[in-house]
Amino acid sequence: MASPAGACLVAVVLALTVLFLELEEGSAAAGTSGRIRSVQERRQVQSLLRKLNKPPLATIQMQPSYHPRGHHQDSNNVPRPLTQTWHQNGHCPENTIPIRRTREEDILRASSIERFGKKRPRSMPLQADLAIHQYGVAFALGDDKYYGTQGTFNLWQPKFEKDEDFSLTQFWIAGGSYENNDLNTIEVGWQVYPEFYADNNTRLFIFWTRDAYETTGCYNLLCSGFVQTNNQIVIGGSISQLSPVSIYDGPQYDLSIFSLEDSATIVEWGGEVAASTAQTTTQMGSGHFPTEGFSKASYIKDIQVVDSTNHLKVPRGVGLIAGQPNCYNVQNGSSSDWGT
Repeated sequence: MASPAGACLVAVVLALTVLFLELEEGSAAAGTSGRIRSVQERRQVQSLLRKLNKPPLATIQMQPSYHPRGHHQDSNNVPRPLTQTWHQNGHCPENTIPIRRTREEDILRASSIERFGKKRPRSMPLQADLAIHQYGVAFALGDDKYYGTQGTFNLWQPKFEKDEDFSLTQFWIAGGSYENNDLNTIEVGWQVYPEFYADNNTRLFIFWTRDAYETTGCYNLLCSGFVQTNNQIVIGGSISQLSPVSIYDGPQYDLSIFSLEDSATIVEWGGEVAASTAQTTTQMGSGHFPTEGFSKASYIKDIQVVDSTNHLKVPRGVGLIAGQPNCYNVQNGSSSDWGT
């Protein structure tokens, strides 16, 4: 039997601006892209770096103005601190937060300077291009509006076929549509994304868009949108060896995430793989099917949504999405091991 899962809690709040303390992560940098750069491109890159890597600034710590009634962690899990690689070099002072420094080579790995830090188009499970994106996702449409969600994710380090691929587990809180070009989402979870981060480490991430992934939004704190209040966690930072990922048929390490939204019409929870080809061996989650059970399959448990009365409750009208169930699948249910 696997040992009890270690758990920690991350709260994410959507706001308008962000002030932060820079901190360069200790991971090794990737080599600069070999493509030829024009003088104009170099200037564009340097201009973007100046915007992203601001001088250290002190700011007033902000906290969510309210919490939904019934907001709590799974009582069967003992909270433990999440440690990241940069903690080996110290911690941030009060009223500051750490961020991951952006380097020139990070920008040059993107398909274009304009697309740096943005998701690929049609990255929403119910409306995605299934030739590129594969999903194992549950979704809720049982209520008119949603105002937040929470869930507990176990952490894994999936194996990859190509560095251009990515694999993640997250939730989406969304409203609007692709058809009207007003799809807006808040997305939170963990991912492995070699092309973006230049390594295969498991990392926490956030993302938002308000125009169906076209021109607005970004990963982590690369643009205005999220205000981070926790000075112990780098959004986009890798999980250190002191907070290991889960082991197949062994100890499970998980993370509880809670997020608020003004008003959404759909909430989704699950895994995604994006690959350069429709057929890929890149893993989702643990790389094993849900039928294998606890400690072997990836899970999101203790799922709840925030309703219009500011109460957390179990979602109604839950459906499942698995475009290629023989490759990536999903199931829902309840047990003493898995939670809800």
